[in-house]
Amino acid sequence: MKSLIVTGGANGLGRSIAESASKAGYRVGILDVNIGALEEAASSIENATPLVASVTSTDEVKAALQEFGQTPDIWVNNAGIVRFAPLLELSEDDWRAVIDVNLTGTFICSTIVAEAMAIRGSGSIINITSINGISAGANSGAYGATKSAISLLTQQMSLEWGKLGLRVNALAPGLIDGGMSEPIYSDPQFRKLRTEKVPIGRLGTEEDIAQAVLFLGSDNASYITGHELVVDGGIINSIIANLPRPSSVDSVGLDGE
Repeated sequence: MKSLIVTGGANGLGRSIAESASKAGYRVGILDVNIGALEEAASSIENATPLVASVTSTDEVKAALQEFGQTPDIWVNNAGIVRFAPLLELSEDDWRAVIDVNLTGTFICSTIVAEAMAIRGSGSIINITSINGISAGANSGAYGATKSAISLLTQQMSLEWGKLGLRVNALAPGLIDGGMSEPIYSDPQFRKLRTEKVPIGRLGTEEDIAQAVLFLGSDNASYITGHELVVDGGIINSIIANLPRPSSVDSVGLDGE
């Protein structure tokens, strides 16, 4: 049986990834620091093992991998936190906390599992980034910077570990109805306004992301590495489309230098 471990897997997007992987026939490891949510998630997902660990602790991650009892075929770096604030008001503690979990946590987990995967000669690591790491958002603190950094780190990992038999990719969710975005979409007005901006006509779901993760980790993506897959319904490419423009210019042709 193939296996998958997802960090931050007790709630939200991580739990959806765990559920989808289980349904697809994977043995699943759910790694999280929230013991109560972790035990509840593991008890309700078939073939799931709860793994208590902080992604910021090398010792805890190593112990969790040992407790799982096998090197996973897929490792998903999903754990992340946000501390939103204007940069001029952002505390140094909040800045460091986000970098420690999001970026350093991805580094710690990836290097640990990469060593184990290299012994076997195969494995897939998937780093969850965000469209916030592609296009900056005001008042987002260190969040966007960490996601952008993870994108480049993904490329570096793919270059260094490709000859070891490993593939490393990133997945950038767009406007997802769930997870850390729930407070935004609980407001009907903002939900409507945001939905109207998505070219595909709807918000994304956690299941959309989970299925994309399983694709990147599967043999169907065996020739894909160092890539950031944007799963956003087209929103990141719609900047010009969302700018106001008079319809009268849609059929105008102009020559000029």
